[in-house]
Amino acid sequence: MSKLRLENKIAFISGAGSVGPGWGNGRAMAVRFAEEGAKIFALDRDAALLEETVTRVKELGGTIETFIGNVTESAVLKQAVDACMAKFGRIDVLVNNVGGSAAGGPVEMSEEVFDAQVNANLKSVFLGCKHVLPIMEAQKSGVIINLASTSALRWTGAAQVAYAATKAGVLQLSKVVAVQYAAKGIRVNCVVPGQLHTPMVEVRLAKQRAGGDVQALLAARQKRIPAGFMGDGRDTANAALYLASDEARFVTGIEIVVDGGMTLRCD
Repeated sequence: MSKLRLENKIAFISGAGSVGPGWGNGRAMAVRFAEEGAKIFALDRDAALLEETVTRVKELGGTIETFIGNVTESAVLKQAVDACMAKFGRIDVLVNNVGGSAAGGPVEMSEEVFDAQVNANLKSVFLGCKHVLPIMEAQKSGVIINLASTSALRWTGAAQVAYAATKAGVLQLSKVVAVQYAAKGIRVNCVVPGQLHTPMVEVRLAKQRAGGDVQALLAARQKRIPAGFMGDGRDTANAALYLASDEARFVTGIEIVVDGGMTLRCD
């Protein structure tokens, strides 16, 4: 019988809930990692968002602990990391998955929204690394996976200047940390999801971009994808699983783009 790819690994996943039923990125990663033997420490700002994640992991017979808090607050994230260490004694995989978009360019967007986007999308990654890297350094091993976006690479259909800029920042932050910690047994990589069909589409994006018309937004997004269909959080999870596993032992400082070929097109 083959060994599970994350057997007995401890995975700390922020944004492990989802805004609605289905496969958001955080939920999908928690479940997929649990399928491969990881014990999950799931962090989100709202307990209700974690309920389906917890149910799905437990249905697999997996182990999952939860923590409720805002990862843009350093003290809260430190408390979560301490709680994970108290429960499991180590952190093998850190997934920084918190984030979200806001519409607008520099003129339309308020300074308050811009600052909130920086905190949610970029500072949360910085803080995750800040509090977990010393643990991984002491272990002499660890994997960090940061979630970026194809908006960091190209225009994706709407002005969302803060989201694009902060997700581009995640890519470069990851490269710097990857080089800094490579000799210490720690790998740092990014997954770059494209226009997936996650619960976020129905709950948030349709209101931002299509006047609430979910089908119109789905059709517009799918039209950009050469593969002809939209993936979902499970596609993100499979890419993250590879990076988390020992199969990627020689892989650090890179991005895996999960977008059905969208960023390769000119239109």
